[in-house]
Amino acid sequence: MTSTAVRNEEETSNAPVGQVDLKLEVVTIPVSDVNRAKEFYESLGWRLDADFSDGDERAIQFTPPGSQGSIHFGNPSQGTPGSAQGMFLVVSDIKAARDDLLRRGVEVSEIFHFAKGPAPFGGFVGGPAPDRGSYGSYAAFKDPDGNGWLLQEVTTRFPGRVTGDTRYASVNDLVQALRRAEAAHGEHEKRIGQRHADWSSWYAAYMVAEQAGTELPV
Repeated sequence: MTSTAVRNEEETSNAPVGQVDLKLEVVTIPVSDVNRAKEFYESLGWRLDADFSDGDERAIQFTPPGSQGSIHFGNPSQGTPGSAQGMFLVVSDIKAARDDLLRRGVEVSEIFHFAKGPAPFGGFVGGPAPDRGSYGSYAAFKDPDGNGWLLQEVTTRFPGRVTGDTRYASVNDLVQALRRAEAAHGEHEKRIGQRHADWSSWYAAYMVAEQAGTELPV
């Protein structure tokens, strides 16, 4: 016991200063039929990262488009099939994301928001959040086992949620950000009553502020 305590103290003293990153990368979901689950998530257009087997054991991993996190499932199932609920898929355009799922044959709820949103309080209300407020609009769907997913529209992040360089996970995310900047810039030109020649700098400032959750330019 003494030698272990000494070794741990030495390891701690030599450890890098500062907090170690903890990156949530994989979430395990329980399924009853691995082949059926694989077919479903492939049909969503998710990237198949791995399909390993050893006798009766099997492990499969998928990653949603533009995501840094993945899902994992296999045989034997880790938990009761269908018990994974409330898993969020953040999207930049809730209507486009829902339409894409419908085209792929997935049963998806109508778009809804919460009466006291953006927090999930006050009960469901049909339709997108007022003024399409960030974090406020949802749509729900399930996989064949009943594991529940929520699409959530996020355009402007809460302050402090994004640090470092401004980045977009996909071409579509960048396109949507440019469209929002274009619309906001149009309102800016109406306010100043003339064409704003340096639109590119304004777009850049708007997109950086939007992603960081800081005050948007007007």
